[in-house]
Order: sequence, then structure tokens, then C-alpha cells
Amino acid sequence: MAELQLEGAELVLHLSGAEKAEAVHGDLRVPLSAVRGVEVLDDTHGWTGIGVGFKVGMRVPGVATVATVRGHGEKMFIAVHGDTPRGVRVRLADAPWDEWIVGCADPEAVAATLASAS
Repeated sequence: MAELQLEGAELVLHLSGAEKAEAVHGDLRVPLSAVRGVEVLDDTHGWTGIGVGFKVGMRVPGVATVATVRGHGEKMFIAVHGDTPRGVRVRLADAPWDEWIVGCADPEAVAATLASAS
């Protein structure tokens, strides 16, 4: 399962081997200085941005999405699964992505860790 980790001055989104294959992408990295905000999402599958735009990766509506999504002039990376319907939205600036949507078991703890680090 995708996992956000702080590594030095970077925020890293580590993907499992299966997620790398599904997303046609490796782990993602941005400098912590690129983080502009973190928001807890109670329903990552229902998040409106998932349904729009051009996707490269895997999407089974309501079950899982591991993909890059481009739409409305933005580029997002989404990694959510049925066993982690809650998650975080990480808003980025001056980075290759505008935001990441990541499912996680304890989004409040993840958001607090990222907020204190950025």
C-alpha cells in the first residue's frame, strides 16, 4: 500500500510493487518546501477530482485508483484502495504534481506529521 514518508528534506510517496505496475510509475518525491497544505479526506473514493481528466494507471470506481490524473489544468497522483477509504490530500506548488491523494489508515496522524514538518 502507498505510504507517505519524510526523508530528510523530502516528502516521498512510496508505492508497492503492484502499485508501481498499476500506475506505470515509481515512487514520487517532492521537497518539503513544495507542500502547501494537507487536508484529511473522509471518502477518497468520492473525491470529485478522481472522476475527471485523463488517467494513466489503474482505476476501478469505488474500489481502487492508482494513477496520474490530468484535468482542469492540474496534475494529480492518486493512490487509494478499498481498505483505506479515508486519506489525505497534499497540495503542492513548484512540483511536478499539483496534489497527491493518498489513502491511509490514520489520515489525522499523517496530516499532523506533514503539517509540523512543512
